[in-house]
Amino acid sequence: MAEWLASIMPNVVDYSGKFWSSCLATGQMFLIAGGFTLVLGGVFGVLLTVTKKGGIAGNAAVYNFVNIVTNVFRSIPFVILLIFLIPLTRWIVGTAIGVKGAIVPLVFGATPFFTRQVEAALANVSPGKIEAAAAMGSGKLGIVFRVYLHESVPDLIRAVTITAISLIGLTTMAGAVGAGGIGSFAINYGQNLHHQDIVNVCVVVLLVFVSLLQGIGNALARRTTNRALFRHNIEVE
Repeated sequence: MAEWLASIMPNVVDYSGKFWSSCLATGQMFLIAGGFTLVLGGVFGVLLTVTKKGGIAGNAAVYNFVNIVTNVFRSIPFVILLIFLIPLTRWIVGTAIGVKGAIVPLVFGATPFFTRQVEAALANVSPGKIEAAAAMGSGKLGIVFRVYLHESVPDLIRAVTITAISLIGLTTMAGAVGAGGIGSFAINYGQNLHHQDIVNVCVVVLLVFVSLLQGIGNALARRTTNRALFRHNIEVE
């Protein structure tokens, strides 16, 4: 087996230590930045939904602030954002390179995208259900958790899946400017040294990871959608 691998990807075998450390770095960036993105994007998406005009907690000042900040950071290409945030990144984590240096720009790059995804998912919730919950005495937090978030689970799962796949792409781009990970490995040891097998393996690894994320997300979305339809049919009957 080892001989076969060495025959089809000799340079990957030669740099196997670097390859596995790069995969680990990509995983760290994905999990840490993804966790922050999930929380922050979820909060901001909910804020945009409830504070908009006609929302359950309408507040033009809060809505406009979150909306403008989201639009600003969404409009900046990620490579430019990486450079722009170097002073802030150094102030927060003490460095602008490596895995630690990539977390801040990754969060800033992915959170606005996820915020819009959450906002779109919550917008599909039936106004009638919100009005019914309010009529039964549910408070604003109760409506958020029991109606908005509960009823939009399938759409939120799709939003998380799309954002996770997008974040993988961002980690690869971050690797191109010193963050490490698979992107950095493909460029430094693949492209720069003219080792095509390294580039090919990095592409395959990313394709497999993205396919797994998409498959898991689709399965969970279908499962929760079927449950929601089953519950709705019971309520109608």
